Amino acid sequence: MESERDNFSLSGPHHITCVDWTNIHHRRSVAASLVQGVYILERDRQTNRQGPQALASPWWDFFNFELLQLLVDTEDNSIFGAIYKFKFPESVENSGNGSPNYVIAFRGTIPKGDSVTRDLKLNLQIIQHGLHQTSPFQISMRAVQDIVALAKNDSIWLAGHS
Repeated sequence: MESERDNFSLSGPHHITCVDWTNIHHRRSVAASLVQGVYILERDRQTNRQGPQALASPWWDFFNFELLQLLVDTEDNSIFGAIYKFKFPESVENSGNGSPNYVIAFRGTIPKGDSVTRDLKLNLQIIQHGLHQTSPFQISMRAVQDIVALAKNDSIWLAGHS
């Protein structure tokens, strides 16, 4: 079932018609939208929304990002993160406008659906043993290291919600 908050045309930040990368409010809205994209990627997976029925891509397409990689929990196949790459317009130099070249976005706990059991188990595991001993942490660290190596001097953002 489609939620209004999943639908970018109903819930996206339409007040931004052109991103001003020097404006902190625009930057925050872009980061929040990319994180929302991760939540919706997982809901698309859970509800088997594919192709034209999938709702996630407008959350990054609107800001000229492409989905580079999904971060998937190996225990339950849930999507907990995504790596996005900014598609620079022809007229803009790669690092001159303040936009990030890459964004690694992470979702927080989804309190219902297929991932709730795993999410809550991870939350308890983090409280008991710390973040470093979870498989999503290991996958995330590997992804961050890989992007840092790939990006070299390019701008990278980490964004998330918990």
